[in-house]
Amino acid sequence: MAGSVFDSQIYGDLFTSGDVGRLFTDTAEARAMLLVEGALARAQGAAGVIPQDSAAAIGRAVMEVALDPGTLRKPTGQNGVPVPGLIAAFRAEMNAPEHAQYVHWGATSQDIMDSALMLRLRQALALIEDDLKLALSSLAKLAETHAELPMPARTYGQHATPTSFGAVVAAWGAPLLALVGELETLRRDCLLISLSGAAGTSGALGPKAAEVRAEMAKALGLNDPERSWHSDRTALLRLMDWMVRVNLALGKLGEDCIALVQTGIGEIALGGAGASSTMPQKQNPVAPSVLVALARQGSGLLSILHGSALQQHQRDGAAWFSEWLCLPQIVLGCASAARSGRDLCAGITPQASAMAAALARGLDMIHAEALSFALAHYMPRPEAQALVKTLCREAQDTGQPLRDLVARDQPQLDVAALFDPAMQLGAAPAEARRFARKAAELPAD
Repeated sequence: MAGSVFDSQIYGDLFTSGDVGRLFTDTAEARAMLLVEGALARAQGAAGVIPQDSAAAIGRAVMEVALDPGTLRKPTGQNGVPVPGLIAAFRAEMNAPEHAQYVHWGATSQDIMDSALMLRLRQALALIEDDLKLALSSLAKLAETHAELPMPARTYGQHATPTSFGAVVAAWGAPLLALVGELETLRRDCLLISLSGAAGTSGALGPKAAEVRAEMAKALGLNDPERSWHSDRTALLRLMDWMVRVNLALGKLGEDCIALVQTGIGEIALGGAGASSTMPQKQNPVAPSVLVALARQGSGLLSILHGSALQQHQRDGAAWFSEWLCLPQIVLGCASAARSGRDLCAGITPQASAMAAALARGLDMIHAEALSFALAHYMPRPEAQALVKTLCREAQDTGQPLRDLVARDQPQLDVAALFDPAMQLGAAPAEARRFARKAAELPAD
């Protein structure tokens, strides 16, 4: 098995991360670091920290030079970070020592790497958001169309009371809708530039450090934190927490889909493949299983990331290395879940006949709560509950449906209406339509 399923030749389509996968390649990282170096030089030239002609030469070179990431392997192994090797290779490619001497002026490796990471995370968020909006569009249509389609609600794996399929869909979509709504604040607060030098003091940049940092942030389309965040990984933790919560929301959808296509339930159908190698009758719930697996993986990796945020002094190599090991996997896992969830939501189809059959099974006892409230109009509620329990036991013992026993003993009740699932949906249809309306109000990109 490959070291990562996301770039595996075998598993890559199962755990596809789409275009986000290309953001977490060696080539993309090297490219992003060079863009940061170019923005740094231009900002320093504008502030008079380095000569303007050198800043212009560096800015041009970062757009023209293409470095082979393989050349960074050995120096990274020696130095523990790729930036010294990157700078050496870039200066050699520039072939202009009078200008190349100003590359990376006053910055440290972590400034370049963290800023480059933020550039790629910005793109990743946009791509994941696109997939989530498409998933929400599909869920909104399902919720609106099936707002009043009755089905059994289940608690502890057992029938509880009737709900509607639209309300179930709305419960899948509501957390995703909230997560998309968080993005504006998340982008503002967490997509940050880093420029604070070797020990977080910006000492090598002198009195113009803040000016250079602000100009560099503007050039890269990132936000100025106005401080060092070398050892404060809060922004990254918030971004990764958001991504793992996306995984969890989609994992919940996956868990429910696995349960609802089980043999003996079959209340939804899934589009797509899922063939068994030996049992031709089966269509395995592959996409839902992917979502559940990714949710579990993301939760575990986020725990590691939380541990790596506990850092010594101004910079902590071991903690930083731990971050490299798990952060890309969290991002790719979220991207994969968003892509798989998008496709899954587009193919979900309710099976109304199976839902109706499920509601009719169980000797009508899914209506027991409604019966107890109906009887409470004629007797104290505790007595009504006790009577319903007695009737449920009789139904179980005799095999007679609850509605027949009620018709026998409680002629004052409208049995047809009382045992009609469509009359017991409560707020479910309204919740389904409310979700569909809010999803439809999402701004288009």
